[in-house]
Amino acid sequence: MHSEEIEIRTGNRAVVHDLTQEAKTFLAGCDATDGLLHAWVPHATAGLAVLETGAGSDDDLLTAIDDLLPRDSRWRHQHGTSGHGRDHVLPAFLPPYATVPVLGGTMELGTWQSLCLVDTNVDNPVRRLRFSFLTG
Repeated sequence: MHSEEIEIRTGNRAVVHDLTQEAKTFLAGCDATDGLLHAWVPHATAGLAVLETGAGSDDDLLTAIDDLLPRDSRWRHQHGTSGHGRDHVLPAFLPPYATVPVLGGTMELGTWQSLCLVDTNVDNPVRRLRFSFLTG
């Protein structure tokens, strides 16, 4: 298995960060052929998603998260900025892992699909992400 950790700067606002190019670079660097790309975010307040970006779906996802998990004082987890407890609930809805099939060194994503980091934690502007390639 080939594995590598990268750093993603998400800043101080909720973001959907497209990881597709970083994943392609990783696969090229390990001479991937057929197998599985696994992505893992070792954080308690971030998740991964496969979705369309750039046409509004990424903003729609953040709006849906705000609707489902409002940033207010209802959360028992109380450290950090107001409403930060919801960030700790996020990975139950968007898990911190994703696996994508790879054929001939290319991720088998659909036409409009991208692999994305979803980070709503405004208190942590830097994230780590681990890509692993398992040869099949």
